[in-house]
Amino acid sequence: MNNQDKLKLSQNIAVIAGIFCAAVALLLLLNFWQITKTDPIESKALEALVERLKDDANNEELKEEIRNFDLLARKAYFNSQWQVETGAYMLLFGAIVLAFALRVYYSAKSKIEEPEKVLENEVASRIIAQKGIIIVGAAVMVLALLASFLSVNQLKSYDASALVAENETSAEDPVEVINVAPAQTTTNQVPEEVADQETADSENVVEETETEAQPEETVAEAPTEAPKSAAASSGVTLDQIQKNHNALRGPLSQGVIMHKNIPTEWDGAAGTNVLWKVEVPKHGFNSPIIWGDKLFVAGADNTTREVYCYNRNDGKLLWTGVADNISGSPATPPRVTDDTGLAAPTLTTDGKAVFAIFATGDVIAFDMNGKRVWARNLGVPDNHYGHSSSLVTWNGKLIVQYDTNRGGKVMALDNKSGETVWETQRSAKISWASPVLAEVDGKYQVVLIADPTIAGYDVETGEELWSVECMMGEVGASVGYADGIVVGANEYARMVAIDIRTHEVLWEDDFYLPEAASLLAHDGLLFAATSYGVFVCYDLKEGELLWEDDFGSPVYSSPVYADGKVFLMDNDGVMRIYEFSRELKKVGENPLGEMSGPTPAFADGRIYIRGEKDLYCIGK
Repeated sequence: MNNQDKLKLSQNIAVIAGIFCAAVALLLLLNFWQITKTDPIESKALEALVERLKDDANNEELKEEIRNFDLLARKAYFNSQWQVETGAYMLLFGAIVLAFALRVYYSAKSKIEEPEKVLENEVASRIIAQKGIIIVGAAVMVLALLASFLSVNQLKSYDASALVAENETSAEDPVEVINVAPAQTTTNQVPEEVADQETADSENVVEETETEAQPEETVAEAPTEAPKSAAASSGVTLDQIQKNHNALRGPLSQGVIMHKNIPTEWDGAAGTNVLWKVEVPKHGFNSPIIWGDKLFVAGADNTTREVYCYNRNDGKLLWTGVADNISGSPATPPRVTDDTGLAAPTLTTDGKAVFAIFATGDVIAFDMNGKRVWARNLGVPDNHYGHSSSLVTWNGKLIVQYDTNRGGKVMALDNKSGETVWETQRSAKISWASPVLAEVDGKYQVVLIADPTIAGYDVETGEELWSVECMMGEVGASVGYADGIVVGANEYARMVAIDIRTHEVLWEDDFYLPEAASLLAHDGLLFAATSYGVFVCYDLKEGELLWEDDFGSPVYSSPVYADGKVFLMDNDGVMRIYEFSRELKKVGENPLGEMSGPTPAFADGRIYIRGEKDLYCIGK
């Protein structure tokens, strides 16, 4: 190729690249202008439709219109985000091609022996024009790239804008573990003798003397690069855990309850079959947990984070533990949405201590009598809704899923000291789901779900055992596990069933997908609840849709199996009860009398439900 051919080719490529860059830049600027004029989360049109539905609650066509509109709006939003991100890369690629073509063009032009003879003023005019074009083009591309940067995933800035810079603690920074003596102030503290007697009378409650003997000193956390030896066994067996309700969705966080004689009829407003009802001092979306005769919940506001212990038989508040004076805790809590709050994660207990985590990144442990054992801050989670991953404990270790906008990781903390036993970095984006424990061939693993993977980790070492890339978007529902099959799902994405031993994808579906309600898998069946009020049952192994119930109320609470039935609470506070069956057989619908979002807890002959303000004990 001679010099003249190079000149023409580079000129043509430069023209095409310039037009391409200009078009992409213009589209990005228009996209940015459009996004700044609309709220990506709320829709006035959708609000209007919902207001119409309040006046015509039985209009099924209007309900379907709202669902379709919401689905299209959300899909359009995420599609717009993808287009902007892709456009930014395309613009960058076009700019590189344009710069290379111009370089080749001017290099080839300089080698021409006899340049055109032009007047001096004409040369000056061309130079000025060329500089003007370059400056304008560069400005447009810079503005377009800036617009793409500002418009991609706007939700990430939701939390960061409200944080005080000096109070932010990076999740990777060293943290201090604090063992605290009885200096912690509690209210309604139960006398030592009474508490000890209650403990002795409670079934399956392990002795607490070991926890109470914690030294009054500060212990520095050891480096986390190399895993420590596994924590000593807590002495708590699976049988003891199954006789209690020690985590979100019960034993191992799987949603399968072993208790019997569960009530199926009540009315919270009328007081029918309500054994007791108490108001919880501070708000929280966490679910109740139970060990023996004690029930625990947490609450928080912008000033205080608290843990409450109740006598589950009569509703008496036994003690209040305050999460304060924790090294690294932010003076100003992070900004969170109203439907998440600062106390969304559910607590867990091993019968010796109760553990809580808040949206500030504070983790705290109290013994069963309310004495503070240890506390630490994991770094303020960068989360635009608020941290909501719940805790679970096994074999002396507290499992924490900490997937945030800054990166993902899963940790195991020693139940007695709060020190890190192991910590594993994850190739995962932010997640609001919670860890689930799964027993595979006699060994336990932690199963986590986030964008883009479902993965299993050795509960003793933190080693990643397997990972399947199959998720996308904002993941909120925890996995279901039964019969060697893990099922994960995310709204506007897909539902995927995985053989936990071979890591093979058994089946997929993309029709009925949960937003916040976790999946329930048990004895060959799989249950899922959508955010728009459709409850469905699948064959666990084949993925065949067996039945569906469209009741139209939003659902955040997770379905739970107990006593041969499946219990599902909607956000309006109505508990729907179904027979555990391959056919749709509804047992009943029971109103609480107030809004509710947390998943209920169960004991023999009892259901414990947390409403928007009150805590209820339901029994015959």
